[in-house]
Amino acid sequence: MASFENKVVIVTGCSSGIGLATSTLFLSRGASVFGIDIQPFTSSNLTAEQQSAFTFHQVDLTIAKAADDAVAACVIKLGPKVDVLVNCAGVSDGWSSADTLKDSEWERLLTINLTVPVRLMTAVLERMKEAKSGAIVNVCSKAGVSGAAAGIAYTASKHGLVGATKNVAWRFRQDNIRCNAVLPGGVNTNIASSVNMECFDPVGFNSVFPNIQLHLGKSEDGQPVPIIGVDDVAQGIAFLASDNAKMISGALLPIDSAWSTL
Repeated sequence: MASFENKVVIVTGCSSGIGLATSTLFLSRGASVFGIDIQPFTSSNLTAEQQSAFTFHQVDLTIAKAADDAVAACVIKLGPKVDVLVNCAGVSDGWSSADTLKDSEWERLLTINLTVPVRLMTAVLERMKEAKSGAIVNVCSKAGVSGAAAGIAYTASKHGLVGATKNVAWRFRQDNIRCNAVLPGGVNTNIASSVNMECFDPVGFNSVFPNIQLHLGKSEDGQPVPIIGVDDVAQGIAFLASDNAKMISGALLPIDSAWSTL
């Protein structure tokens, strides 16, 4: 089990879901975690020891310069080095297709799921280049490599983040900075609550959902439910961020119970 003692880790979307599980895992392995979220953070999610190593920064990262300001706040609090950035925060679309897509949904999804992670990578790269060391892990999705897993806005945003991940990995390989992505399948989080139902496209949803069901389990009453947990994704993130993956960069790690084989 890789240790993150004396390492500073920035995690977005830290208040719930994958971001919370990831923050907790890094804290359990000795890291100092700087968590960022637009939603409040409940400190009772952490032990007293973990709370002492955790700093919460509440902000809307879509605001201009918010990413730069967040990293600056991390440096003021935890010192000049940023060892790991985990871009977890994201929102889902309403399964819209190109013929039903609203401009507002497109702009919201691309801003939150793609522009913000890129801004944060830009903000931390200066620190990582100075240290000649760093690891970035972006939470992408099966929708980042498939056209049949979500609506057009979410699909495009995650394809874009996959491309950004690969570009950063190649461009900064000689600076000893690694950039990888995890591609979760359906995970039991609250991301569904981020859907703007005014943009919901039932035809688009029905065209995709049979594919999604292929990697889901069944509840006692026969309803489809995710079998992948937030901790499963957090473990993958921690591996890619660790020294155990020191020669892995530009990789896309599926965490989807073999859904990626289709």
